[in-house]
Parts: sequence; C-alpha cells; structure tokens
Amino acid sequence: MASLKLNPGNRQRVMQGHPWVYANEVQKLLASEFNGQAVECRDAQGRILGTGLYNGHSQIIWRKISKDKQEFNSVFIHKTLAAAFLRRRGLTSGRYFWSESDGIPGLIIDRFESVLVVQFLTMAVDRAQDIILDWLEQELKPTAIILRNDAPSREKEGLLRSVSVGRGTAPSSMWLHFQGVDFLFDWESGQKTGFYLDQCEQHQKVAAYANGRRVLDVFCNQGGFALHCAKQGAASVVGVDSSVEAIGLAKQNSAKNELTITWICENAFDYLKRQKPNSWDLVILDPPPFAKSRDRLQEALGGYKEINLRAMKQLAPGGILATYSCSHHISYEIYRQMLMEAAADVGRNVRLLEMCKQSYDHPVMLNIPESEYLRGFILEIE
Repeated sequence: MASLKLNPGNRQRVMQGHPWVYANEVQKLLASEFNGQAVECRDAQGRILGTGLYNGHSQIIWRKISKDKQEFNSVFIHKTLAAAFLRRRGLTSGRYFWSESDGIPGLIIDRFESVLVVQFLTMAVDRAQDIILDWLEQELKPTAIILRNDAPSREKEGLLRSVSVGRGTAPSSMWLHFQGVDFLFDWESGQKTGFYLDQCEQHQKVAAYANGRRVLDVFCNQGGFALHCAKQGAASVVGVDSSVEAIGLAKQNSAKNELTITWICENAFDYLKRQKPNSWDLVILDPPPFAKSRDRLQEALGGYKEINLRAMKQLAPGGILATYSCSHHISYEIYRQMLMEAAADVGRNVRLLEMCKQSYDHPVMLNIPESEYLRGFILEIE
C-alpha cells in the first residue's frame, strides 16, 4: 500500500485525530494512479497514522477510514454500511449514512420511505458505486435509487456533476408522509437530496410552542416549521422565502395537508424590515449558511444579528424566538454572544428555553468539528 508522509512538526490536525490531510501538509504527493485508492498516512518519523482515501485532485488529499492498514473493498464497505444502518434501526425516512461521521468519506444516503437518494462525493466512493448500490438493493429493497451527483464538491474531486436514476424506477415526484405531515418530495429539483432532514426534530420541537400563537417562519423553504406549527393549532402562520420554487412547493404542501398558511416570496431581510412591534408571538429564523468560510465570520455575524434583532423587536412580550445557524464556524458561544448583543440593542430581556442541534441521524464526531454545523436556541423574549 502506498504511503503519504507528513511534513516535520506536529501542527497538522491529523496528529490530534482529525481525519483530513491537506496537500500542503505532506512532503510529497503520490502519482495520479493512486487517486481514488486507499493509502497509508505516516508522520514525519514514519509512524503510521492510519489508512485513508487519496485524491491528488482535491485540496483535501487524504480522508481517513481506519487507524490500521485497511483495503477499501466490498468487505469494508458492507461492514461499514451495516453498522451505520444498525444505528438507525426503526428509521423509515431520514439520513441513513453521513460521510466521515459514519466511516466512508463522501458517501451520503438518504431514505425517503421506499426511495433512496445517494450522493458519491469523493473519487474512491464514486468508483465503488456498484458495490454500494448492489448492497443497498439487496438489504433495503428500494423501489428506486436516485443518484444526486450534482454537488459542487464533486468538481473539487475531479468528478463530473449529474442527476440520474441508478436503480429501479423513480417517479418525478412523490408525496412523503413524514412526522405526521405530507411533503411533496421532488428529487430532481429539490435542494441537496430533495429534502432537508437535519431540522426534522426541530420542526416538532418548535411546533410545541405554536398553539394559539401568530407564527412567522422566515427562510421557510418548503415550509417544514410553518406546516408543523399550523398543524399544532397556531392562530395564524406566515412563511417567507426568496425562492420561487420553494414557495411553490410550500403552497402544494399546505394544500395537501389542508392547512391555512400565507406564503410570501420575498427577500427575508426586506420583509423583516417592514414588520412592526408586537406583530408576532413566535418567529422562526432558519437561514442558509452565512459563513461558508472562516474569513467571512464577521460579515456573517452581522447578518445574523440583523435578522435576530428585528425579530426581537417585532415579538410581543412573552413571544418565542427559534433561531438557527447552519455554519459550522459559528459555535454556540459565538452565536449566544451575538444574541446577547442583539437583545441589549433592542432593550429586551431574553430567557433561554432550549439549546438545539441537528437531528440524531446526522451524528457529530468529537474529532471532526465540521460534523457539528447546526446550532440553535429557543428563547422567550420579555
């Protein structure tokens, strides 16, 4: 098995257990023939740190799969898939496999009842497609396996982007009954794998506060929060998103569930600027990632502060603010400090009700800070 060797010194995160090695951290790159293969990584003294998937096309050239010497073959893949699925036993719809957090970097598997949506995001995983798809067909017997290989990260691996049906026959769209609510699942045009699964636990958690309240769901996407709040007896519900496609799906979802919700296609910042104090009893802020890189952290915090400050201004006394960040660069401490500053600026006292995180089927690994990306707070605004 080929080996990479780290530069002298102990500055590399892989020395503390992180599973990634970058191109500038090794003494010499391997020949292109090793792209997509399992190779060893050793420290500057030659001590083995583990086996990982190599790709010289990528900035992240090595992604760890084992602390020992390990071939990336069908035996390893099947064993790793089975272990991940066992951790999710009883889950009929959700994320069944999540990349490094489940042991195979670059593999995403989402299950939507009888349909699987798979992403192959690294070269080694892309080359192992048939091994993975054969196992999924045998073990889960899906009606269709859809390949959403359109993520921009594939280009960084030297891979083409595409969307196709890998196995079976897939409808262009289907109704998904999920946690008591019907959603129109569109695997061709929906974002990510067609549906955001990481907030599903939060939909129900926030809806528990909705009964009898005037609810505003900002950055609503397909309306996950809004639909659950309406179902739980909210006095009124408004959903706002700038995407025409998302609002179109949200309208179909509310009609299917026979729920009365007002959907508004508008920039969220513009909409919030026009609202008046005491307009809402429950506001949900679930924006896309504002900080996609660490060097944009301060800019992102400015955006988070603006929307949270306006929501605090507009909530009636005793109102609830459910606010989230999906930028892994924004820690709980950083987000909490921003919220404290926003509350001070508007002169409101804020009571912490709950700290929130991503759904359990998106497991967080302590040695991979990037795996913990969704954080939130449910607050009472006095």
